[in-house]
Amino acid sequence: MDKNALTFLQAPQISLSLAEQKQGLLSAIIATSDDAIISKTLKGIITSWNPAAERMFGYSEAETIGQHISLIIPPDRLDEEAYIIGQIAQGNRVNHFETLRLARDGKLIPISLSISPIISSKGVIIGASKIARNILERQIADEKQSMLAAIVASSDDAIISKTLEGIINSWNPAAERMFGYTETEVLGKHISLIIPPERLQEEAFIIGEVSKGNKVDHFHTVRLAKDGRQVAISLSVSPIVNDSGMVIGASKIARDISEQLSVQQEKERLYEQVKILNDRKDEFIGLASHELKTPLTSISGYLQILSTMMIDDKGRLFVAKTRQQVKKLSALISDLLDVSKIEAGRLRLALEQFDILQVLKDAIELLSYSNNNYDISLKTEITELQVTGDPHRIEQVLVNLLTNAIRYSPGTDRIIIYLSQELHEVRIGIQDFGIGIAPEKLKDIFTRFYRVDDTNSNVSGLGIGLYLSQDIVLRHKGRIWAESEPGIGSTFWFTLPLDK
Repeated sequence: MDKNALTFLQAPQISLSLAEQKQGLLSAIIATSDDAIISKTLKGIITSWNPAAERMFGYSEAETIGQHISLIIPPDRLDEEAYIIGQIAQGNRVNHFETLRLARDGKLIPISLSISPIISSKGVIIGASKIARNILERQIADEKQSMLAAIVASSDDAIISKTLEGIINSWNPAAERMFGYTETEVLGKHISLIIPPERLQEEAFIIGEVSKGNKVDHFHTVRLAKDGRQVAISLSVSPIVNDSGMVIGASKIARDISEQLSVQQEKERLYEQVKILNDRKDEFIGLASHELKTPLTSISGYLQILSTMMIDDKGRLFVAKTRQQVKKLSALISDLLDVSKIEAGRLRLALEQFDILQVLKDAIELLSYSNNNYDISLKTEITELQVTGDPHRIEQVLVNLLTNAIRYSPGTDRIIIYLSQELHEVRIGIQDFGIGIAPEKLKDIFTRFYRVDDTNSNVSGLGIGLYLSQDIVLRHKGRIWAESEPGIGSTFWFTLPLDK
């Protein structure tokens, strides 16, 4: 055999090798595809089934080859197969046909089908090749996008997006209502269209922050409507980031706060008015209290002289009762004067070292003298305890609490006082067995002019004793509180810090 003949015989072998390479390449593409690739006869018998089809539908290749394609078609969609085969038989392609198919576990899978005719070497259509793409994620994304679009469209806040150069590329209905421009009028325009000239530097600041990936929250400013109105708004601006993580624009939500600002301004105006009236009231209380003290002091002095001049017992009794009422009135005026000092920040403490036990005994003696029908007992293991504070003011607290204990426990004759040392503080408690305080009223009892029982005319007082007591204790860096049970009685506690 000559050389030329040998060359002639080898040529078909080279051509066959290229065909095998092409076939191998196609097989590899089908095997590695993420889409299910299936072929079937015109009668619907499955002839090929790639690995992606196995993953998508749960059937292995061995389970499907030779089976009818209706294996994965829901019963209510079998007419689709007749339509598809009809198109293929006519030599037509079916592109992006969205439907549902049935997996082995019964789950319905949304897919997009592209089906092509399979033509034999003689040009005869012998089957169909279909590519099925799972579009569940796309459907979820579309639904999410539709929901977001609906939210943007129905929002009461203006929602606007723009490029980093400030060019507007979206404008929702609320923005139309807020600024008066239609979407057509603003798309492609610069955002400075709605920014007052004196506020243009704000845009540079906002774009600067957004470009760095930062969000600008609740930025209060003013923007310009089409009719020239200035609209007070609260802006929240967020970066728009592409798939590569690059900031490509900004999305801003603008809320009209004109009404909110108007309400706030009205509140501030009313507050200033109330503050002025309150200052005048405190000034009046202080002035009136101070002026009343002088005649009361004179009355008290004259009554004392008169008591020495009275001969008969009845006259001395009347003078004594009058002096007692003058004393009560003087105490009330002193309290009012203290309140005005507190409000004006002029209540001063004269700090010194004193024995808290002695101050407590003095207060008990004072109250026992004028309320001899009450047994005021002291329970303590302390014999002497030095604290730093204003002894006069601490005695005032004790007298207030003891007076209240007597006032709010009619029909009883017992009050217990507790004195103890705990860590770095001294604790004092005054317990009565009277009417008690309802739980919902406990939180208000230290409020100025608050009275637990306004309906009982037999219980006197202006409701300022506890307010004063609280201020004095707090100024000593102590604590004050009450524990009570209606019908059982109350215990008022306060603490004072001890020198460390």
